[in-house]
Amino acid sequence: MAKEQKEVRELKEGNYLMMDDAACVINSYSTAKPGKHGSAKARIEGKGVFDGKKRSLSQPVDAKIWVPIINRKQGQVVSVESETVAQVMDLDTYETITIKTPEGMDISPDDTIEYLEMEEQRKIVR
Repeated sequence: MAKEQKEVRELKEGNYLMMDDAACVINSYSTAKPGKHGSAKARIEGKGVFDGKKRSLSQPVDAKIWVPIINRKQGQVVSVESETVAQVMDLDTYETITIKTPEGMDISPDDTIEYLEMEEQRKIVR
């Protein structure tokens, strides 16, 4: 899996991290002061990048956590198979891939889109 380790204190809102083996984007990040016998704790609220589920995490700020490496890529829509699936050609590698289209997004052939990719997971962002 394409990921790296970082300390929790290095994270901020908008960053990606792994929660419950899913890539998530941080929606809120807050820290509590260190207690009498421990270190400061961070409370992180996130949303799954590819599945949209909300998740939360509480960790000491000096703990190591996995951060996924998510690539932002450009593609061109080759064809729209249905309301939920489109064939997209990556503008760097020229390979054709099938991507599920987000609800309410109106795309048509020859549109240039931006999508996120992590391993075999892909999501159109605009």
